[in-house]
Amino acid sequence: MIARLKGIVDEVGDDWVVIDVAGVGYLVFASSRTRSRLAVGEAAMLFIETHVREDHIHLYGFTGAEDRDWFKLLTTVQGVGAKAGLAIQGVLNAEQLSRAIASGDKAAITQAPGVGPKLAGRIVAELKDKVGAIALGQAAKAQVAARTPGAVPSAVDIAESAVSDAVSALVNLGYSPSQALGAVSEAANDLGEGVDVGQLIKGGLARLAPADTRAGARI
Repeated sequence: MIARLKGIVDEVGDDWVVIDVAGVGYLVFASSRTRSRLAVGEAAMLFIETHVREDHIHLYGFTGAEDRDWFKLLTTVQGVGAKAGLAIQGVLNAEQLSRAIASGDKAAITQAPGVGPKLAGRIVAELKDKVGAIALGQAAKAQVAARTPGAVPSAVDIAESAVSDAVSALVNLGYSPSQALGAVSEAANDLGEGVDVGQLIKGGLARLAPADTRAGARI
């Protein structure tokens, strides 16, 4: 089983790349986002998901382990094959995909070619309870990397760290990871760029409070 390839980019096609590893060319299918980061003649390292079938062996490549994990998760949803999974990852990165699913933003998922509202709704419904824990784990890894001595966090790192910290705070208050991520994601979308952790926590709580009120009214 191939888990990773490190070599030179030999060719880049419409939905694939060829990675030359010690003279052996490996055909790897990849999303448009991944292919845009590769250039012929340059070194590359891809994390690989291998699909073995009776009539073929296909390799799917990703620039990060988190993208590979998302591909594996997406393809567990009925109706999402490898092609649809790569299409979704071509328009949404791991953070954007987490937030879209957590907040129920089907429109964001339907930006992917060949993914309609019905399939997007199924993806949200089947993965919403899983996405919170996954996103927290990914954000924690990003925070560790950003806090490495000498590392300079980017604007994206800072934004993701703020979302992660806000979600963690809500989880500590007793909300589930999926509830917390959904509420904080909605707050982040509404408040825009430059929002801080305190604002995200306040916005997340405001979105969760009505549900708590309704639950209390039924008791």
